Amino acid sequence: MDRFTAINVFVQVAERGSLTAAAEALSMSRAMVSRYLAELEDWLGARVLHRTTRRISLTPAGEAALARCRSILELGEDLRAALANPGDAPHGQIRITCSTSFGLSHMAAAVADYVARYPGTAVDMLLIDRAVNLVEERIDLAIRISGELDAGLIARRLSLCRSLLCATPAYLRAHGVPQCPEDLTTHNCLTHHYVGRSLWRLHGEGRTATVAVSGNLSANEATALMQAVRADAGIAMLPTYLVAPRIAAGELAVVLPGYAPEPMGIYGVYASRRQMPLIVRSFLEFLAARFGETPEWDRALD
Repeated sequence: MDRFTAINVFVQVAERGSLTAAAEALSMSRAMVSRYLAELEDWLGARVLHRTTRRISLTPAGEAALARCRSILELGEDLRAALANPGDAPHGQIRITCSTSFGLSHMAAAVADYVARYPGTAVDMLLIDRAVNLVEERIDLAIRISGELDAGLIARRLSLCRSLLCATPAYLRAHGVPQCPEDLTTHNCLTHHYVGRSLWRLHGEGRTATVAVSGNLSANEATALMQAVRADAGIAMLPTYLVAPRIAAGELAVVLPGYAPEPMGIYGVYASRRQMPLIVRSFLEFLAARFGETPEWDRALD
């Protein structure tokens, strides 16, 4: 028996809760998955799974074995990475997801450069403005922008996402320029469904101001808010990765330049450290080097 494969099969079944889902992930038949599980149980001398027609659950022995099996797989991956030829080029396809605004403004170009650098690679990019279940939707890597990730997620920080309050000069001439955060209560504030829907927390000038904001437009996508701002509709909190060129060109003005929201991180989130394909690892390295902690869109504002 290939014990390493049997251990991997067991962990996949335990994490996915289904022999069929594990078989699909491992490109095996369901019968082969069952065979590996049976051989693992014979080797361990204990039953690791309760199997019924409706569900699969871990036995007490399976609970005890799962953490150790995960450790074995991680050690195997560490060994494989240590012995890998540094000259090996990534190959294969990676399936990624990110927000529409970041995907259109930066990730599409990054992907194009990556696949040009490594001709044996391909990227399937999904632009989705919600958090996806990586396992269920078969995502290898999710690019997420967040102030704080859930503790259970496995992630690598790739860059920083700053935001600024923006409006057009025409809007500010018509409605006045806010002089302090509290002045925002008298303005039409365009808000994001998931970030600052009704409260904007701003830091600056030695204090933190929390302002209740309202307006006649809200959206779940930053590009839509920026387009509304460009149409002189109001003030919005927008990421610098999106608006830096507009600010540099004078098309948009920064409102309350002494104040800003707390920056968020840009992360690469993946399902497991075990058996991470070379293409996933190299793509993470590529993005971290490309964006960095001081991304080029922020340098354009200095």
